[in-house]
Amino acid sequence: MSTRGKKIFLILTIVVPFLIYCIVYYAPIIKNAPFRSNEFVSLQFKWGVGKDLVNSYDSATGNYQYLNSRDSLVKTNVKLRTNDIIYLHNKANELGLWNFPDLIANRGSDLTSPKVLRYEFQFNYKRKSKKVILMSDFNEIPKLGDAATQMKNLVAQSINDAEERYGKEAKGK
Repeated sequence: MSTRGKKIFLILTIVVPFLIYCIVYYAPIIKNAPFRSNEFVSLQFKWGVGKDLVNSYDSATGNYQYLNSRDSLVKTNVKLRTNDIIYLHNKANELGLWNFPDLIANRGSDLTSPKVLRYEFQFNYKRKSKKVILMSDFNEIPKLGDAATQMKNLVAQSINDAEERYGKEAKGK
């Protein structure tokens, strides 16, 4: 058998079956993925202490309210750009948000504690949604805590960047 024939035989016996396996195995997984960026509907982000989470953002309406440094409630309207949403969705995939537990808190934690910051973020899609509650004092599983904190920081930073951008656009008009 010639060298060329050996290469063709090798490709037909190893590479082609591997490609067929990948297509058969991964195509349904990708096709039926529960959280796809093109099905994104909205993002809600809330934070604060105690029972009432005064600070909140809703990407569907753009309503953004927060307590400033003088404990005054600031209400504004801020819209995230499409690329911001795609970025957050991709980061959520990268950090494994879809595999996070719904509650990230130490055992026996009081969710309405007036001393511990609580963050709630919810990604809503056409067919499904994912809500995560993160207590800022969580320390039981460091990797999970770090990933959840990173996701919280990315969401907060995206909202703050959008607000800053909105403020510059309003001044420019």
